[in-house]
Amino acid sequence: MTIKTMLKSSLSGIVLLLAAAAVGQQSFVEPMQGVPPSAESQVTMKNYRDFPMSRWAYRNAGAPLNVVMIPRGGDIRTLPGPLRPEIGERQFKDAHGRTLGFDALFKANYADGVVVVQGSRLLHERYFHDFSAHDQHIWFSMTKSLTSTAFGLLVEQGKVDLQESPVKYIPELRGSGFERVTIQQVLDHATGIDFKENYTDFNADFLRYYAPALNMAWLPGAADAQPGATEIYGVHDFLVHFIKADPAVLPGQAFDYNSSNADLLGWLIARISGESFQDYIQQHIWSRLGTEHDAFIAVDRAYMPVVTGGMNSTLRDAARFGMMVRDRGVFAGEQVIPAKWIDATLQIDDITRANMAANPKYGDEPWVGYHNMWWVLDEAAGEYCAVGIYGQVIYINRSAGTVMAWFSSQPVASASRNKDFRSKLDAARELANSLKR
Repeated sequence: MTIKTMLKSSLSGIVLLLAAAAVGQQSFVEPMQGVPPSAESQVTMKNYRDFPMSRWAYRNAGAPLNVVMIPRGGDIRTLPGPLRPEIGERQFKDAHGRTLGFDALFKANYADGVVVVQGSRLLHERYFHDFSAHDQHIWFSMTKSLTSTAFGLLVEQGKVDLQESPVKYIPELRGSGFERVTIQQVLDHATGIDFKENYTDFNADFLRYYAPALNMAWLPGAADAQPGATEIYGVHDFLVHFIKADPAVLPGQAFDYNSSNADLLGWLIARISGESFQDYIQQHIWSRLGTEHDAFIAVDRAYMPVVTGGMNSTLRDAARFGMMVRDRGVFAGEQVIPAKWIDATLQIDDITRANMAANPKYGDEPWVGYHNMWWVLDEAAGEYCAVGIYGQVIYINRSAGTVMAWFSSQPVASASRNKDFRSKLDAARELANSLKR
């Protein structure tokens, strides 16, 4: 089988995603029906991102993917509630022009669950499509925000200089596109690298090398590759051997969202701390949030954590992480992350603002900037988000004392100009503003 044929096969999922958006979710066979499942309902590594198979796969990501554990620790910090179930009936207008109750809006726009927290109280939670409070769900790129939050500990300890090149800490990157950038530019996706997340070009490095190295996309035979037999085995190999500088763009000149930046940040955490990424997150964050459940993270082909998008947790535990960030790094009276680092995310300078405004993908979107791997809506109000493809969000509104988190199985990955994504975000923002009163 030629590489072109292999890549055409891998694109079948994208075609199905577009079809799902066109004809609606009710036209599809529900996943994993029967014991054993019928052939047409079987979730596989090949189809796990195709709706509606994704609805089962995203809450059972350890089935199609390889994972390592991030155990909880300490006493569980309960969230009193839900105290305001009437929130579910409040009416909102979504981006499709429908007026729906809060719960109905989230369900209609492919949410699997949503929680609303104000202060330390759980105001409201709802789960849809057989998802529950005890099910883990993949975060996708919300993982980037978790990673950058953890990175702040190394900054506070003086172990890393944000104005240095990553090469100072990872010499293997010398000669790569990351040599000329600063770590702060990595945090802001302003690295000016010559690598695009292109899902449709059969010859793109993304589909030929990056996706199989991540072990999160299917290509025939990719999972059988052996170390030493291929130059690009794991994601770290990809960073070293395939990331080149874009001669047309200087670092810092443009915001270009690119997952490999987060891969590099995770490598920096492991290299500088001397701990595996999963152990670092467990020790310094997950065990300190009073979480109810263990988390886990997908690993690449070399069994290294997929820092760009592999985290999985329950919904309430995702909200607990958001509560800590909302409260300037404090959870249950303990300083988990330095307040100075948390506050830095909301310090949006003119360059960051201009870079967002100049990116054609986000001209119609409400973001004012992307900084330290968080999406910022209103820095004065402390309103910002962790966002993952297919509709994963941790929404923080510090001025309203509010955190909302929701998981989704949207048919289309991107948030940009996505009405399903925008409907939920707009409703959350409107609700948060009403809770200020």
